[in-house]
Amino acid sequence: AFVMDRAMRKIGLSGRSIVPLLMGFGCSVPSIMATRTLSSERDRKMTTMLVPFMSCSAKLPIYALLIGAFFPRPMQPVVMIGMYAFGVLCGIAFAALLKHLRFRGEPVPFVMELPNYRLPSVKTTFMLAWDKAKGFITKAFTIIFAASVVIWFLQTFDIRFNVVTDQSHSMLAKLGGLIAPALAPLGFGDWRVSTALVCGLIAKESVISTLTVLLGSTSVAALSELFTPATAFVFLVFTLLYPPCVAAIGTVRSELGGRSAAAVFALQVTVAWLVAFLFHTVFMLLGLA
Repeated sequence: AFVMDRAMRKIGLSGRSIVPLLMGFGCSVPSIMATRTLSSERDRKMTTMLVPFMSCSAKLPIYALLIGAFFPRPMQPVVMIGMYAFGVLCGIAFAALLKHLRFRGEPVPFVMELPNYRLPSVKTTFMLAWDKAKGFITKAFTIIFAASVVIWFLQTFDIRFNVVTDQSHSMLAKLGGLIAPALAPLGFGDWRVSTALVCGLIAKESVISTLTVLLGSTSVAALSELFTPATAFVFLVFTLLYPPCVAAIGTVRSELGGRSAAAVFALQVTVAWLVAFLFHTVFMLLGLA
């Protein structure tokens, strides 16, 4: 926090914000909850809005699958690291925008208080760990469980509430078909892709499992039905920037309120669509798409 304070102030935050943002590379939920340690309400709200730009570990399986399928081996590490770096750059750009439009003014002066460090007792450690784990389970698990039930219901029944044998006839597929036209300008307007992205709002790993179910396989041949190398990259960019999961949005709601959660969700979707559209347009102009 001390080392990063000067750099963070250039984008309108104090050095304390670096800790929640770094936690965002693991999971967005505890990262958002960690913003409580920030003394300024301005810094807390601004940091919370930047956390989704940090690529959480749940997105790693998506990166690994598509990068391994569509990019040559020497380029795979570059593309993988580039995803994380690009998320950080988008976060910096968004922070600079927020600083001038929404959160004007300077962050609070940096004051770092160092407590007297002592070896904690086993009882104290257990009680603190239990309290944090209970808070995570209460806030995150209940939202994930409820959303999973909804997705299961939509995936199992058609609009007449008959159990489906073909996923393409389910209510979830119909919902994906409604969203697909909005994704068509990005190069992946297939209903199976939009359905996977909807499921990804429960947990990002669900994108892979949904594609596996709908395609019957995640082999290169199966994925090639939906993506080219260029559109796979655009899909990766969209996945990087669109909202992390319902648990993260639910945590934003509990921390900042429902309107702020809706605003964060809308902003993430808008930014993801615009940036992905920009990449797709560039690839089309270069004749790569």
